[in-house]
Amino acid sequence: MFSARTNWKLEENAYTRALRRHRESGKPLLDLTVSNPTVCGFEYDEAAILAALQNAAAMRYDPQPKGLLSARAAVVDYYREKISGAPLDPERLILTTGTSEAYSFLFRLLCDPGDEVLVAHPSYPLFDFLASIQDVKLRPLRLVYDHGWQFDFPALRAAIGPRTRAILVVHPNNPTGHFIKCDEAEHLAAICRERDLALVVDEVFLDYALPASASSKKRHGSFADSGTQALTFVLSGLSKIAALPQMKVGWIAASGPEALVCDAMECLEVIADTYLSLNAPVQHALPELLAQRGAIQPQIMARVETNLLQLDAQLTGWKSVSRLEMEGGWYAVLRVPAVQPDDELAIRLIEEHSVAVHPGHFYEFAGDGYLVISLLTPVREFADGIGRVIAGVGA
Repeated sequence: MFSARTNWKLEENAYTRALRRHRESGKPLLDLTVSNPTVCGFEYDEAAILAALQNAAAMRYDPQPKGLLSARAAVVDYYREKISGAPLDPERLILTTGTSEAYSFLFRLLCDPGDEVLVAHPSYPLFDFLASIQDVKLRPLRLVYDHGWQFDFPALRAAIGPRTRAILVVHPNNPTGHFIKCDEAEHLAAICRERDLALVVDEVFLDYALPASASSKKRHGSFADSGTQALTFVLSGLSKIAALPQMKVGWIAASGPEALVCDAMECLEVIADTYLSLNAPVQHALPELLAQRGAIQPQIMARVETNLLQLDAQLTGWKSVSRLEMEGGWYAVLRVPAVQPDDELAIRLIEEHSVAVHPGHFYEFAGDGYLVISLLTPVREFADGIGRVIAGVGA
């Protein structure tokens, strides 16, 4: 009765069962996987946020496929400090109900059923569901770790097939936290231009860069800059920028060769007009909601940096557990002995040490020996949890 695209394995896996059983037991659990900023103890300006949603203009229905111009103008203002060229054109913006919808729009724009998109791995597991729902196939592109993460461009070129339509990257990557470097960005754009591919760049974590290091000087900024030589789509939204995932506002910013961008925007406008899914209150509130980043981002960065210092301090002297280099984002990757599958290790940490981490295979790491932890966890809980992880891995 149902389509093949919904033929998912919906039963609980062993990790989920272990987590559920532990919570049902009533025993305390130190959660080092938390990624929802609204439950992490940060202080929001609730009065300003709620007041912004009470704009009387929202009582008038004004269906604009790209989104209200006032809302798009707020996004343009956000990018003024991030792009060096001409200001972003609001006519090259499409507002969406979050980045998941933005991906669905782009998959519909770029791909016929069965077409492929190259995606850099390790990466966020949601992409598999978003692609399968749109009848798109994801072809993995393995990032290489050698004193930091980097692209294997010969492997990338070899992975491009006759049905490849786009290359998808996250900048900085989730969960590795690495930024695409300037020379890599140029190489990606050249390949896309040469092979008639689109470049899709998820920049939801762009604002969360760690303090400058030697490698950070080579980081590429926002791909929304109009100077790119390839058709490029940048995705972002309130979920990370203002730590307001419940407000469900995202966007697509298009750049690249003029003719291609114009054609793409015409098609995207039709797709958006078909759904008109973004509601009026959040559009009218968007200028104020984006302004909230000024208060919330420093809190998040302080938490991330404090937890990172705690992590490194506890890892000092340990040879069996190490942290991979990261440059931004909310996550850290631990390298551990690959003496058992990552999911079995994560289950053992839940059952024997009452601490939750994500096994690396959740993020498509190549092989075992990786754990992923959130740096948003409240500081005391994080410090205690890391101690338990190290003890558990050592055991």
